[in-house]
Amino acid sequence: MDEKLGGEAESAGARRSRADRGGGAAARRAARSGGGPGQSLTYIRRRIGVYEVLDEEGLALIEKNADTILEEVGIEFRDDAEALELFRQAGADVRGERVHFPRGLPRSLLKTAPSIYTQHARNPDRNVEIGGKGTVFAPVYGPPFVRDLDGKRRYATIEDFNNFVKLSYMAPSIHHSGGTVCEPVDVPVNKRHLDMIYAHIKYTDKPFMGSVTAPERAEDTMAMAKIVFGDDFVENNTVLTSLINANSPMVFDETMLGALKVYARHNQACIVTPFILAGAMSPVTVAGTLTQVLAEVLAGASLTQLIRPGAPVLFGTFASSISMQSGAPTFGTPEPSLVSYGAAQLARRLGLPFRTGGSLCASKVADAQAAYESANTLNSTLLAGTNFVLHAAGWLEGGLSSGYEKFMMDIDQLGMQQRFAEGVDLSENGQAMDAIRQVGPGSHFLGCDHTQANFQTAFYRSNIADNNSYEQWLAEGEKRADQRANELARRWLESYEAPLLDQGIDDGLRDFIARKKESMPDAFT
Repeated sequence: MDEKLGGEAESAGARRSRADRGGGAAARRAARSGGGPGQSLTYIRRRIGVYEVLDEEGLALIEKNADTILEEVGIEFRDDAEALELFRQAGADVRGERVHFPRGLPRSLLKTAPSIYTQHARNPDRNVEIGGKGTVFAPVYGPPFVRDLDGKRRYATIEDFNNFVKLSYMAPSIHHSGGTVCEPVDVPVNKRHLDMIYAHIKYTDKPFMGSVTAPERAEDTMAMAKIVFGDDFVENNTVLTSLINANSPMVFDETMLGALKVYARHNQACIVTPFILAGAMSPVTVAGTLTQVLAEVLAGASLTQLIRPGAPVLFGTFASSISMQSGAPTFGTPEPSLVSYGAAQLARRLGLPFRTGGSLCASKVADAQAAYESANTLNSTLLAGTNFVLHAAGWLEGGLSSGYEKFMMDIDQLGMQQRFAEGVDLSENGQAMDAIRQVGPGSHFLGCDHTQANFQTAFYRSNIADNNSYEQWLAEGEKRADQRANELARRWLESYEAPLLDQGIDDGLRDFIARKKESMPDAFT
């Protein structure tokens, strides 16, 4: 869940062995079979088009209305004199804590923001490109609870956190380790960010997100990143992509602004994301929500360029509808998908990478409701052309729980999405003319040379779904999909092997964490 819901040298990765590097053919085989522990797929390079719901007239109307909000209503930047002064110097009309933007000012400031950037991992083979035709899947973010492998809903622990990082590392279709994959409530709140960042460095070599719950925790993240990558490398490259939520409607608070300033100063990427439950935090209409989303992103994202021109920033949106009876968030419904499609179009017009979506659901367990709602959200996420997908696996209960079984089921679906994004193979092999000539009318293709050469990689093979006969299903224990996911998660965790981490870097991280923890008393609030 997002924060508001809960929630130089060569890098060590360049020095580690590259024995696990796989070629394109291996990646395609993994994509079709669901892969296996440790088989990594590179981030998606989409070969399919995007789905758009707004024409030029509609886009221009929403942009005009957003400019009106920025100019007439304004956006509040609370308890941050530096941000207010920067906007004032840039030409905005600052009245107290509310900033009114002349038309076109935020867009002008955002011209220095890159449309595509590389986030470096400590293993360079796992670097991801965010923007353009790239899509990067990252796991669930922020839940205080877990649905564990014994079927219990309970508060998350640091062991759970480590487990989800390990599963993300082992999942072929997860390209990014994410951030707060669950909130480890057994660790003091003022110290847990140290353990979480260490887990992302120790237990995986994929890229990861930084802490945003306080500016000093963002600074700690930067310090740990520099131990791994080196000062100069970090200042000149992006090694972190971190979530900055607007406090919708039309407010940025001091916590988020503090973290944004830390990361932007160090050339690290910020995902500026209005956190919206439509009907409560935005109007009930799609057009009204899109207008507010655009205004909030323009305001927050432009601040990154005042801090450091050229710092990467993403156009983010998290938009859900609510039950008008209970007020609870709902997922997999049509209106948030329309918001995602429209927001993606607006992001492309701004020239910013786009974040939305995931495998979102309101279900409390990994059941049919979870599957339908997650599939609806995930399909629209990919078709929108999303570049960074947070909550791609493990989300339950409206973001209150991270589910082990749900995580395994979701990554299976992510593998399917990765295959779908490859589009249609029009190579000589893909055209299959030899097969058609060989088989001719009235026969079948099962035994022909082309089928024999391609049968292992032709179709995606799920490692969760049961496609066998009823009799075989009975003989194997009548297991449901969630039961098979449970068994798979247990096997993966039992077989986990950590990627190599330079001992000197590990010692430096442990020493930094020990000194930081000793410098302050425990706090749980």
